[in-house]
Amino acid sequence: MKWFLDLFTSSLGRKLVMALTGLFLILFLVVHLSGNFQLLKDDGGKAFNVYAEFMTTNPVIKVISYGNYTFILLHIFLALVLTRKNRAARGSERYKVTSGKASAWSSRNMGILGTIILIFLVIHLKDFWAQMHWGGIPKANYDGREVKDLYAIVALAFSQRWYVALYAVCMVGLGFHLWHGFASAFQTLGLNHVKYNPIIHFVGKAFAIIVPALFALIPIMMFLK
Repeated sequence: MKWFLDLFTSSLGRKLVMALTGLFLILFLVVHLSGNFQLLKDDGGKAFNVYAEFMTTNPVIKVISYGNYTFILLHIFLALVLTRKNRAARGSERYKVTSGKASAWSSRNMGILGTIILIFLVIHLKDFWAQMHWGGIPKANYDGREVKDLYAIVALAFSQRWYVALYAVCMVGLGFHLWHGFASAFQTLGLNHVKYNPIIHFVGKAFAIIVPALFALIPIMMFLK
């Protein structure tokens, strides 16, 4: 059990867990984005509602979802712990001028970017996830099968200019967070190599731009429709 305790009490252990949960959440973003693309189909929300019903009723997916929620909370908790310890360790040193190459803006402001994402998650879960499970969502009938019409809730939210703007701004914050976090996770896990580092950094930066941009594009397109 000592190794397990060390994993959450040592700085290195916390960074390893941060990296692993971060990579898992990156994979989750890809899956979530593929599901959100169903919103753009011109079928009155059928594809999205059937997809949402499957994702919330399939036993295997539900277990994975609970794991995902756990990883999100763990990632946030460890980020807060590490940020606090880093600030305490720096102390007055952070006010001194340092020489050498300056770190990237996203690297220096991961705490701020993480806070923006956390605020977005709270709003997002309240408006969609909570509504899906406990809200009075109307039902839709497809070929004799009745499912919750979550598309109607999403379409209503994305018809509001302020909500679409907030969503887009938060996706910018997510992009900056990924800009540093993607490559940093590989480095923490010791998977970086001088031969492959350029590829890792290129893929990471491409992911940090493309995925949040596509997430933001969906509500913008629904709003313009």
